[in-house]
Amino acid sequence: MEFKDNIPIYLQIKQYLYRQIVTGKLKSGEKIPSVRELAVQLTVNVNTVQRALQQMNVEGILYTKRGEGNFVTEDTNLLDKTKQDLINEELDKFVQSMHALGVSDDQISTFLTEYLKKEQ
Repeated sequence: MEFKDNIPIYLQIKQYLYRQIVTGKLKSGEKIPSVRELAVQLTVNVNTVQRALQQMNVEGILYTKRGEGNFVTEDTNLLDKTKQDLINEELDKFVQSMHALGVSDDQISTFLTEYLKKEQ
C-alpha cells in the first residue's frame, strides 16, 4: 500500500480496511489480521495500526473479543451505511474534480451517462 503524505497514515489504514470490508474481502463476523500482521503487511508502526483499529472499534465497524482479536461487525445496517459513505466520498471527489475542470452538473450527468453506455 502506498501512503499519501497529506493524509495521516492511520486514516489511510482505516480507509483501506473499510474498502476490504465493503468489497467482501473481509466478511461480516470475520477475524481481521492481528495488529502486528497488519503492521508488517502495510509496513507501518504497530501503534499506527492500533490507532486505526481503536477508532474502528469505537465506530462499531470492528469489535474485539478478548484474547481472540478484532472482528468485522455483523451489523448489516452499519455495513450498508459504511459502503454508502465510501460511495459518497468517491462521488464528492469526482464532482469536485469535474467542477475544477469547469464542467457543470448537467454536463457531468451527460458525460457520465455517455461513458457508462460505452462501457457496457
